[in-house]
Amino acid sequence: MLVPDFPFSYDSWLRHPAGLGTLPPSAAGIEVAVVGGGMAGITAAYELMRLGLRPVVYEAEQLGGRMRSAPFPDNPELVAEMGAMRFPLSARSLFHYIDLLGLRTYPFPNPLAPSTPSTLIDLGGRRHRARSTDELPGIYQEVADAWDKALQERAELSTIRDAMQRRDVETLKAVWNRLVTEFDDQSFYGFLATSPSFQSFRHREIFGQVGFGTGGWDTDFPNSFLEILRVVFTEADDNQVGIAGGCQQVPRGLWLHTPADLAHWPAGTSLAALHNGSARPAATRIGRTADGFSVTDADNTVREYPAVVFSPHVWTLLHRIDCAPELLPTAHWTAVERTHYMGSSKLFVLVDRPFWRDADPDTGHDVMGMTLTDRMPRGVYLFEDGPDRPGVMCLSYTWNDDSLKFATLSAHERLDALLTSLAAIYPNVDIRSHIVGDPITITWETEPHFMGAFKSNLPGQYRYQRRLFTQFMQESMDPEHRGFFLCGDDVSWTAGFAEGAVTTALNAVWGVVNHLGGSTHPHNPGPGDLFHSLAPVDLPYV
Repeated sequence: MLVPDFPFSYDSWLRHPAGLGTLPPSAAGIEVAVVGGGMAGITAAYELMRLGLRPVVYEAEQLGGRMRSAPFPDNPELVAEMGAMRFPLSARSLFHYIDLLGLRTYPFPNPLAPSTPSTLIDLGGRRHRARSTDELPGIYQEVADAWDKALQERAELSTIRDAMQRRDVETLKAVWNRLVTEFDDQSFYGFLATSPSFQSFRHREIFGQVGFGTGGWDTDFPNSFLEILRVVFTEADDNQVGIAGGCQQVPRGLWLHTPADLAHWPAGTSLAALHNGSARPAATRIGRTADGFSVTDADNTVREYPAVVFSPHVWTLLHRIDCAPELLPTAHWTAVERTHYMGSSKLFVLVDRPFWRDADPDTGHDVMGMTLTDRMPRGVYLFEDGPDRPGVMCLSYTWNDDSLKFATLSAHERLDALLTSLAAIYPNVDIRSHIVGDPITITWETEPHFMGAFKSNLPGQYRYQRRLFTQFMQESMDPEHRGFFLCGDDVSWTAGFAEGAVTTALNAVWGVVNHLGGSTHPHNPGPGDLFHSLAPVDLPYV
């Protein structure tokens, strides 16, 4: 995902035989704190270990963060993907680690995807079944054409995509910087409503409820249009796969993995081995010391470090963790306060078999398909691994206001509401009779250590995002602000995609190496070495 704001080729940096850098001999084995054991934290810890440092990981709950795969008690081989569950092939840095661990992937059953047996769209009480957009009524093709036309005419889609394919950074930056200036204050809905091809409210309504790629976009309508453009330009919404056995295998796999090219540490060293099998408990306080930082954990153990990598949602800095004000400059604290999160809820059930493949006696079609609807479930996804094995249904996947409709309901209340709604779409299908055990559900905005699914900027928040992303570049900061490095989804330009967690973690790795007197190989410069030639455009403040 060559993100246009900062088009550094992280995948090439990772693959280069020279490695990510070297540290002075005096730094070998030095402890560095890594707060948060999600995808960003584990990536940073893994690479810091490879470089010869001793990362000390603090985790409040379980390794993986929103890469969380919950096994079904009645069949633990099958999991519910509570957070991340689909990964675009353009996420090359993430796939560096997926491939390193030898994990198997499968085409994700998105609506109208080639591998999806069937998709049913239910809008306004009318249902249409299709395998591709061409099989839908003409108005859906009109909406698809309107979206493509708006992107081509107003956002230079072809020029950007071509520059990305050729990694033509000069063209990419020139066009994107103009788009940032034009659309920073524009919401997604505002873009649609002011596009000549979307003057029909009905077209905007259908696009919001169904959309193209992974489905409806209306819960994103209040967000900055720049957030949507990044998803489209990087093809994050296309060619997606799932990870067989669950995505939590990636951070857990890196926790256990023993790299072959370690500096300082003996062969067979892993993050798990350096931690005696378990991460430190939650960090509760991060303070400043004369030589660096002190971190207090939930066991009231205090350790000192020359550097700290911080990967959780940045709102936890406001109340979950007692922080020294000096950790960040005042402008960065403002950016933390202004961070906006998307809410999200999911509900999964285990079923005895993939009954949705049964033939409808009246039509001959499968009795159910991947479902997009304007009713309470919004998105229904079906997962199977053979006709004689249990299957998994994601009965609902919702965002923002649609997610809040579930927030006060218990798991079984949610299930009952969803089955009632789905009965109106599939009146002849008894879903409940196939369910095995209790539902598994989550609402990320009510999770105490997350308070949302992921960051997503509102119009006018680009400047705040730039401050957070570029925080790893600390050469111009006062000494009291150096050595504390933010990374993770909140810092990433591509919110909601694990690729952004990985790449910002790599920024933090570069920052720690630089902070401790190390450097990159001249033939393999890192993100900080090329920062000034690739830096995100700096919009005027006054």
